[in-house]
Amino acid sequence: MASPETLTPYASRPEMSRGRLFAESESATRTAFQRDRDRIIHSAAFRRLQYKTQVFVYHEGDHYRTRLTHSLEVAQIARSICRALGLNEDLAEALALAHDLGHTPFGHAGEDALDRLMQPHSGFDHNAQALRVITQLEHRYADFAGLNLTWETLEGTVKHNGPVLDDPLPLATAEYIARHNLELATYAGPEAQVTALADDIAYDNHDIDDGLRAELFSADDLAQVPLVAPVLAGLRRRYRDLSREQLVHETVRRLIGAMVNDVIVESRARLQRSGAQSVEDIRALSHPVVAFSVTMAAAQKVLKAFLNNHMYRHPRVNCMTEKAGRVVSDLFGLYMAKPQHLGATRGGDTPDTPRRVADFIAGMTDRFALEEHCRHFEQTA
Repeated sequence: MASPETLTPYASRPEMSRGRLFAESESATRTAFQRDRDRIIHSAAFRRLQYKTQVFVYHEGDHYRTRLTHSLEVAQIARSICRALGLNEDLAEALALAHDLGHTPFGHAGEDALDRLMQPHSGFDHNAQALRVITQLEHRYADFAGLNLTWETLEGTVKHNGPVLDDPLPLATAEYIARHNLELATYAGPEAQVTALADDIAYDNHDIDDGLRAELFSADDLAQVPLVAPVLAGLRRRYRDLSREQLVHETVRRLIGAMVNDVIVESRARLQRSGAQSVEDIRALSHPVVAFSVTMAAAQKVLKAFLNNHMYRHPRVNCMTEKAGRVVSDLFGLYMAKPQHLGATRGGDTPDTPRRVADFIAGMTDRFALEEHCRHFEQTA
């Protein structure tokens, strides 16, 4: 991490943290943000990310990304950007490792199904669920529920994609801010903004990697994407005998480098123009200070459209999506009708059955959800 002497004036500083909801003595060996990161890594929710899918269900292959490997990649990219911008790497790492803790099994297909089923009960949102996980559902400490993370980590978890202006707010978010104000109407500090861009960079590029490995599309298909075309052309000119695996890796690492460098250059310019002298100055702005350039943002939009058409809507992925929706719907119906299947401690302390069901399902890994579905439905069919 950058030393206090090399941090910019607008970086988040652990010694100036707004603190924790429940007061604790400080660690003698770690900063407040390092302690947050460590608590996240040691949480049960973080371990479960190993068997939660990004696009492919866990048993599709050992080399595809999971929520865990994605979170680690986001953390690496976020730290690199923060180091270049003089921001706090430890806070960015904590945010990167926490940002997907609220995701259901089966990626966005699982979340869409659970949100639809929870519509009569205030819906489901994975960012709000991540806040619920780290403030309530993790039961590790004798003195409080949750992980008791710093205000800055909680703020960044909820607001890394920008101000939260939903009306009504997701229920989990509304419940928490009623007792601990996270100032939802403002942008988060710069480290959270970095994490949001690092998430996009990691997501786009590992989906290229996984999509090529799975043969959902080819390098020739990808060569039609303006952002990717010059990278592929340059590699093919320079190397005549690259293996398919080498071509994929060299393409992805160059794209990540280009996107990271674009964020650094654009964000430095924005930060300089902002005149910010503190992290509070960043929060007071009406626009983000960490961003892609206009050119890169447009190019990324085209890349996302390509992935949407060639990967997320691919028949193989659609088949998995349909199965995921069916598994989540069947389990939700079962637990609503027979909440005794949740067990005594499932879903936190709330007596609200729909919320307990949503907590239980959202916390499942792909593997456990499939095993539960098989046990309750397929073996008795």
